[in-house]
Amino acid sequence: MTWKLKPAIEDILKKGENLEDLTTQEALDLMALPLESPEVYALMQTADAVSRKTFGKKGENHFHIGLNVEQCPYNCLFCSLTQKADVFQEKIEFSKEQIIAWAKSAEKDGADGLNLMTTGTYGFKRLLEIGRLLKKTVSTPLVANTRDITHKEGEALLEAGFQGAYHAVRLGEGRDTPFKREKRIATIQVFSDVGLSWANCVEPVGPEHSHEEIVDLMFLAKKHKAAYSGIMRRINFPGSPMEKFGMITEREMARMVAVSRLVMADVPKAHCTHEPHTASLMAGANLFFPEVGASPRDREAETGQGRGNGIDRCKAIHWEMGLDPDLPSNVF
Repeated sequence: MTWKLKPAIEDILKKGENLEDLTTQEALDLMALPLESPEVYALMQTADAVSRKTFGKKGENHFHIGLNVEQCPYNCLFCSLTQKADVFQEKIEFSKEQIIAWAKSAEKDGADGLNLMTTGTYGFKRLLEIGRLLKKTVSTPLVANTRDITHKEGEALLEAGFQGAYHAVRLGEGRDTPFKREKRIATIQVFSDVGLSWANCVEPVGPEHSHEEIVDLMFLAKKHKAAYSGIMRRINFPGSPMEKFGMITEREMARMVAVSRLVMADVPKAHCTHEPHTASLMAGANLFFPEVGASPRDREAETGQGRGNGIDRCKAIHWEMGLDPDLPSNVF
């Protein structure tokens, strides 16, 4: 079999391979490639080669701990933890003992980071308290995943022991959420200003999102120098208002992960995909999120007993795809 790529696509892939800046139109051209085409497989191989050259064989695992289950009044349409979804009737705040146990287990299993996720109304002082407690308990780097913050609050996160913060301008921001894009970006700038490492993903991707919307957020991640970015697909929990749109496949995710990786060029220290699967590890991803506690993608209050993948499962997928999760983190 002779593989002949379209010359224009081959030129774009050569730029990506050399970590040259792609244009928006070039990224859109890659996004439009048919999934069955030789060009898509060449795209994925190029992105994979770039990541393995940049990140080595490291497979990253950043352990997600959802601190609380509560009906959130902000009602982001894709989230199971909202009043509108009405999934959870009981308010649950996981105990300090449980959080410490999860953190110690993650550290023992070689997690590269601890991402502490809260709902929009979770007390910020409480998050700081948990951060200080874990900083004294484990050596794993702490990442906050919380609401929009001020510079003063960013400095407080640093003081409490956090090294990074996850924050995303979501697809459909201001339409499927009540938040303004500008406010989300302002928070991302706060992280840069105070010295917190910014973690990101283009999310939550669904079939209703245009290539233009998706590519726009890829370039946003590059512009603001995300420590890592990638692709997270929307998971439609039963009863989700977004169920009518369906979901993208892992194969489609892999194409997007590859485009995102080439767009990011030499900026990231890792490249993520969620939920964990093999296809995107062949397309430039190397970072997974094992999960326990609350999750906006689950109907189980403790996602470790539901959709969430454990760290052992994530490490096993890394090993199967020729990555080594036991190497030191490139992100921290």
